[in-house]
Amino acid sequence: MSEPIKLYLPGRGDPRICVIGGGHGLSTMLRGLKRVSKNITAIVTVADDGGGSGMLRDDLGMLPPGDIRNCILALANTEPIMERLLDYRFSEGSLKGQSFGNLFLAALDGISDSFDQAVRTMGEVLSIAGRVLPVSNENIYLQAEFENGSTVLGESKIFAAKKENDCRIRRVSLIPERPRALPESLQALKEADLIVLGPGSLYTSVIPNLLVEGVAEAIMQSKATKVYVMNIMTQQGETEEYSAKDHVQELFRHAGGKIFDYCVVNTQPVPDRVREAYRAEDTDQLFAREGELEELGVQTICAELLADGSLARHDPDRLAQTLMQLLVTKAR
Repeated sequence: MSEPIKLYLPGRGDPRICVIGGGHGLSTMLRGLKRVSKNITAIVTVADDGGGSGMLRDDLGMLPPGDIRNCILALANTEPIMERLLDYRFSEGSLKGQSFGNLFLAALDGISDSFDQAVRTMGEVLSIAGRVLPVSNENIYLQAEFENGSTVLGESKIFAAKKENDCRIRRVSLIPERPRALPESLQALKEADLIVLGPGSLYTSVIPNLLVEGVAEAIMQSKATKVYVMNIMTQQGETEEYSAKDHVQELFRHAGGKIFDYCVVNTQPVPDRVREAYRAEDTDQLFAREGELEELGVQTICAELLADGSLARHDPDRLAQTLMQLLVTKAR
């Protein structure tokens, strides 16, 4: 592997990178970015209400820890045994399906004055490169409205509801509407040299952050280089048959304006054996047709970014290098 591209800004050291989203896509990207900067802020959605996070949310009244935990682990410099411990999921009993990392964060939340303080403490304990922030400390739920007019409340219910309605999502919204953003999240966006949205589920990981009061406005007002990382595949239960242009249009529409100028798109074909598994779920690889994003005022950054393995995911180091190359070019 070649040495990572580094960008040192006079008087400031490492570039200030602010990433926005949730899910596995965001944590994967962070594993690469921590090699090129120690000045990273991950702003993470708190609308999840399913799985282990949903259980803790219902039982303890806390905000969902799962996406936060994954981002903290991605930025941590921990021994392998510690990472295995925090990722460990109980296989039986009343804790079946729950991860130890979620319980650790739940315990910190119990002794902290606020959820963001608990997240900060966990980051300090694990000596992470940068910081992880919930986009808001408010108790947020995600609602989806479909093209046929029906609605469903709860991020975890959107997948099944879309299958049942057999039509596209018209819009998603937060309950309560326009919750207050964590002030530190808005400040991080204001001070960033690079703002990255995605990769991640369009309607349930990326867009919910843009609906929090002040977030979209802070991105638009920021002088940072702003980029969206396009998913490698469409997603079952959210974006079947969507084009690259559809993704960008939905982000702009929900944000209320143009929030980025660049879009990183993978051009490396997904192997047939991997692609067939996705096709069985009515999803396929995303490519940007020549000029389609430029019609929206967005410059397409093409690169081969596919990681090895049985899933179509970004290679974290190659993605980080692509983002840093963009920033270096812009800084000249």
